[in-house]
Amino acid sequence: MIAHFAAVFVAAFLASTVEFVEAFTIVLVIGVTVNWRSSLFGMALAVVALAAIVAILGTALIRYVPIETLRLIVGLLLVLFGLKWLKKAVMRYAGLKALHDEEAIYEERLAELRARGVAPGKRLDPFGVATSFKSVLLEGLEVAFIVITFGIQAGSYSGMSGIAVATLGAALALLVVVGAGTLVRAPLQRVPENTLKFVVGIMLASFGTFWGGEGVGLNWWGEDLFLLALVGFYLLISGALILSLRAAARARRPTQGAID
Repeated sequence: MIAHFAAVFVAAFLASTVEFVEAFTIVLVIGVTVNWRSSLFGMALAVVALAAIVAILGTALIRYVPIETLRLIVGLLLVLFGLKWLKKAVMRYAGLKALHDEEAIYEERLAELRARGVAPGKRLDPFGVATSFKSVLLEGLEVAFIVITFGIQAGSYSGMSGIAVATLGAALALLVVVGAGTLVRAPLQRVPENTLKFVVGIMLASFGTFWGGEGVGLNWWGEDLFLLALVGFYLLISGALILSLRAAARARRPTQGAID
């Protein structure tokens, strides 16, 4: 059971890191181009809204949704989240998409704000507050969803709460991202975002398959140990896709060059 809690902690930490990096990029743009007061105020509003949403919906999930139904729904959603991230990571590793896109997002937002004529100032800017609020709220909802669902599934053991463990993982991710961002004062270009997406995608897809199977009544061989087999399965499939797509991309390049 301790190993299961450790896996939940790592999964929550990695998944939250990905979301916090994306949210921090937008918050950084608002802070640099508008002002930090607007950016941080929008972020604070989003945190308050998230706290209220988690307090209400988290309690409702635990009290009123049957555990089998919850496992099935959560499993399906996590598989979808995981496959979405795996798709992006596989395409990047195969060379079909830029490996790092945080810098591109930063420059795109910066150009958009400048085109609007937004200039740095000291007063609260409605556009800056709203943009920061929306980005933090949307990314934070994904973090809250992952923390709640992982925590519920982990349950409690020897005084340890699964939700507390998942929350600690997310909190550590927040400290790491904010700390790194404060130090470098720039988009988190050096964070291996694609590696995080790939690892988290594997973990979410594996956990989602495991919980979805339990939701429909499957008894996995070896119980929690079967998660390792699911991780290996998704790693094998993803690796095969990366190699095949990379080979196909290389095969097309000479042909395209000859046509040009």
